[in-house]
Amino acid sequence: MLSLRVKIRNNNYSNTKTMKTTDEPIIVEQIVHASVQNIWNALTDLKVMKQWFFNNIESFKPEVGFETQFMVQVEGRKFTHLWKLTEVIHNKKITYNWKYLEYSGDSFVTFEIIEENNNIKVKVSTKVVENFPSNIPEFERESGVNGWNYFIKKNLKEYLETNRS
Repeated sequence: MLSLRVKIRNNNYSNTKTMKTTDEPIIVEQIVHASVQNIWNALTDLKVMKQWFFNNIESFKPEVGFETQFMVQVEGRKFTHLWKLTEVIHNKKITYNWKYLEYSGDSFVTFEIIEENNNIKVKVSTKVVENFPSNIPEFERESGVNGWNYFIKKNLKEYLETNRS
């Protein structure tokens, strides 16, 4: 669901290419060695989000009803991200309604901070509530899975583990 296209050789995630309402949610989880507060800051503080997520986010407030938009360009295609926060539970969970100005399709993305067995896990899930176009490579399920793996398992993990306080 991200405007990020990452190729992999094996796709064992879905029989459908495009993200559809009939798909199971995309779920990516990562154990991180950081405090709950540092993780929450990474998910909600604009300055920090720009370091591991999208560096062109113009504004962000972890408040239900907050809306923001920003544009990402990929291979000549524009993706104006439209985010509206629908749930915020401090230090635990944040959910966005996530869609694009230029394209049909709609989803909800939820970030959760889960403490279990002396570990802290970040879990992101994407649930499609309106099918995305089938002719846009960034809306292939594989692209969504790989985008979240990149952001959560690489960028966020590296950011948190090198910026401990």
